[in-house]
Amino acid sequence: MTRPHVQSEVGPLNSVVLHRPGSELKRLTPRNNDQLLFDAIPWVDRAQEEHDAFAEVLRGRDVEVLLLRDLLTEALTDARARAAAVHAGVDELRLGGDVADALRSHLSGVTDAALAEVLIGGMTFEELPHAEGDSLVRRMHRPHDFAIEPLPNLLFTRDSSVWIGDRVAIAALAMPARRRESAITDLIYAYHPRFSHAARAYGAHSAPVEGGDVLLLAPGVVAIGVGERTTPAGAESLARSMFADDLAHTVLAVPIEQTRASMHLDTVCTMVDRDAVVMYPAIQHSLRAYALRPKDGELDVSGPEPFLDAAAQAMGIDRLRVIDTGLDPVTAEREQWEDGNNTLAVAPGVVVAYERNAETNARLEEAGIEVLRISGSELGSGRGGPRCMSCPISRAQLGDAGIPAT
Repeated sequence: MTRPHVQSEVGPLNSVVLHRPGSELKRLTPRNNDQLLFDAIPWVDRAQEEHDAFAEVLRGRDVEVLLLRDLLTEALTDARARAAAVHAGVDELRLGGDVADALRSHLSGVTDAALAEVLIGGMTFEELPHAEGDSLVRRMHRPHDFAIEPLPNLLFTRDSSVWIGDRVAIAALAMPARRRESAITDLIYAYHPRFSHAARAYGAHSAPVEGGDVLLLAPGVVAIGVGERTTPAGAESLARSMFADDLAHTVLAVPIEQTRASMHLDTVCTMVDRDAVVMYPAIQHSLRAYALRPKDGELDVSGPEPFLDAAAQAMGIDRLRVIDTGLDPVTAEREQWEDGNNTLAVAPGVVVAYERNAETNARLEEAGIEVLRISGSELGSGRGGPRCMSCPISRAQLGDAGIPAT
């Protein structure tokens, strides 16, 4: 069992948190999938098969795979965690006092596994425990309305937390459909024995930051995308926290287009080697960065300047190699939409990627990157690739020799 510690995107991966999709995906319908941030209704059995295969690819590379549902169930053995979980799951403002009290009483008496299932999979009004007396809240909701919303986006474990050094940043998720994910992640890190000594780098009650926007370019160098999900205030708050904890010497705040196709920085750019990124070519020359550094106890902000130049300078290398998504503008746009940029590095120069992005994968291999292909026809319906679906908690350090100039 390795202690949590992550300094880069590409150091050999030791341990990772995944979430195997379950009943929460079966809650998706054409009526609610937009609200729950899915672009299609996934075939759940196939999504589970694809996720199991993803986990096996990682285990085949000697990566310890921790499943979020198991971690949550184990954390709930602590009475404090159960109390926090029930509080997070029951929205009294929406349910009213009587229904909320009945639901809290019910959840307090179920098993740890059953409570974890409700927290993840949600609960409809017809599944609520029976109660004495009448209720306007019950009468005015349809049977299949949610008393507790499901969390289908929990599949994307990268977003709700990110490890920086030996500290964990609990994300403040921007979209209403995802905000309760932070509470679940928070209680796992607070009460699971595996993380009993983990210190915090950032709190979920701070300004919005999501893990998909945070790239650890090199030890001490962090890029934070600012767009649909992460605000300028969130990026600045996380930077100040990292500087205070001596986790970084440079933070690059990178404005990205506020669209569904580029919801996070890792949808347009991810690290694939010590000195290389795979990047959507349409933004390669327009992407800018503000450089944030600590100075005499205050914050020094410079820029903006071209992202690739700012990144190379902060990393101490001549240039950052860029591998394009696709070969032509149409293919690049298609494969960027299908998460061609969203790769998970398991070691320097070795990445997991969706098999369907054939041209991007071919370009990676031409550049000397080993590509471990997985199927994602159903997993990708929530717009996320291998990096989105994984939260590394331990990576080996890249070594004192640093990143070679190219």
